[in-house]
Amino acid sequence: MSDVTTRALRLLALLQSRTVWTGPELGAELGVTVRTVRRDIDRLRAMGYPVLTSAGHGGGYQLGAGRELPPLLLGAREAVAVAVGLRLTATSGLEGLDADALRALAALDRILPPEVRSEVSAVAEAMGVVARPLPAARSEVLLALATAVRDGLRVRVDYQRGDGQRFDRRLEPRRVLSIDGHWYLFAWDLEREDWRTFRLDRMHAVHASTFRITPRPTPDIEATVRASITHGAYAQNVTVRLLAPYEEVADQVPPRTATVTPDGDGACILRAGAEADDLHWIALHLCRLGAPIEVIEPPELVTVLQEISARAATAHLAPDAP
Repeated sequence: MSDVTTRALRLLALLQSRTVWTGPELGAELGVTVRTVRRDIDRLRAMGYPVLTSAGHGGGYQLGAGRELPPLLLGAREAVAVAVGLRLTATSGLEGLDADALRALAALDRILPPEVRSEVSAVAEAMGVVARPLPAARSEVLLALATAVRDGLRVRVDYQRGDGQRFDRRLEPRRVLSIDGHWYLFAWDLEREDWRTFRLDRMHAVHASTFRITPRPTPDIEATVRASITHGAYAQNVTVRLLAPYEEVADQVPPRTATVTPDGDGACILRAGAEADDLHWIALHLCRLGAPIEVIEPPELVTVLQEISARAATAHLAPDAP
């Protein structure tokens, strides 16, 4: 790297470190004349960095806001602070920020020196986000998958099923996404030759390969994952038509419990998954929505709803009630 390039990077770092620098101050830091500082400032401007100049007392050079974010030059302590903050944000379940933080963390982690990366891990392990008691995905798993998605590489995952059995899965990852505070991977399963959804809290390790993923038609990822986690993995499906506007029903249904789709102006379709002995639980939630119900499947749900209605109809005020 030439002396001019090295000096330009050092100048950029100085401009990022505080609001205003005078020409003599920059010259002293760089060990050059004020005239050389002016030439280096012009080089930065030619490369698209918005370096502003202000005259008078308290004036000097300062890095302004441009249309694009210029590369940030961080010291070791600054890199640790940024990386730890991104890890906490990525695992906090903050809607709209967690996925963006994960992508930024993947970009930063790739260039961190080993000693800085180990310090980030040590600090992150000593901290936590107090939130809902959700299954926690390992930060290294999140990072490895986000990097593999970005680079388009196959991965091998040490995965544990709900019954406790562990095995390796060879996957082509397409998207890592957070739904209602939980993290999921949408990927092509090379053994089963089909799209699958995997929970990150069940992954013990992720190993990226050097093999590129194979381009293939991809379904609507978010819709597919929502369907998979709400009813795709259960013994039976529950499908009902609710005679109420989609907007009214969707606001009352958590994304992980069911999917709701419009069915005309005044109705919507709700789909959920259930085990054989869970129909009473689902029926109670359907009653809570307060809309007329048309059962599509399974027929047994009609009997369960009618039983709940009959029991509710026998409710009465106790004789000794105030």
